[in-house]
Amino acid sequence: MAKLVILGTASAIPDENHENTHMVLVGSESTVLIDCVSNPILRLRRAGVSFNDISHMILTHFHPDHVSGVPLLMMDMWLMGFRKNLSIYGLHHTLDRVEGVMGYYDWAHWPDFFPVAFHRLPHREQTPVLETEEFRIIASPVRHLIPTIGLRIEFLQTGKVLAYSCDTEPCPAMVDLAAGADVLIHEAAGASPGHTGAAQAGGIARDAEVSSLYLIHYPASGHNTNVMVEQARQIFNGPVALAQDFMELEF
Repeated sequence: MAKLVILGTASAIPDENHENTHMVLVGSESTVLIDCVSNPILRLRRAGVSFNDISHMILTHFHPDHVSGVPLLMMDMWLMGFRKNLSIYGLHHTLDRVEGVMGYYDWAHWPDFFPVAFHRLPHREQTPVLETEEFRIIASPVRHLIPTIGLRIEFLQTGKVLAYSCDTEPCPAMVDLAAGADVLIHEAAGASPGHTGAAQAGGIARDAEVSSLYLIHYPASGHNTNVMVEQARQIFNGPVALAQDFMELEF
């Protein structure tokens, strides 16, 4: 059975108990890292996921709190003997910049470096990203400060559906992406340009008619997270919970 492990839940500023938001999708044959921050090897190890199992990486957008760990992960994987193919997916805006950063590290001259394939996604709603025997992943542009994608993950063996907003203002594309999902993981950084408040996330969950809502990418300290959950519950009648680092959701 496939599962999603939340590796971090904080918005831009983490604390001792909340790393920046990223997660890993674990299947029996494929492991997909969704965004990549901090020291990924350590987060994966604590989650019980081997770096050697990673086959795909999806980068939602080029902000440091979502992609800062890419160079370190790739260097560590190389130094620790990873030699399989790695596929990286994202919008042109994102992958062009990731390749540029890696160029500054002169990665083309790292000896015996493993093969990396960049898959540039069109800026178009309901774009297929990848499909395995266990899950199908679809992306749509959402409404952030820079080009960003949200994700829909369909689990083919169980019929379950997970949607993840990434960073976004409330937008129709996210409602469509999450339509009928069993679980919606939606950011709750606060109502501001490019972001969503907890009550607004509840509105997205209600409009998309999802079964349950998890709030993520929230302020890690200095905020009453219980209030955020109650704000979402006032709008959405289904179960609402706060995502926590190293939480596992099985599908």
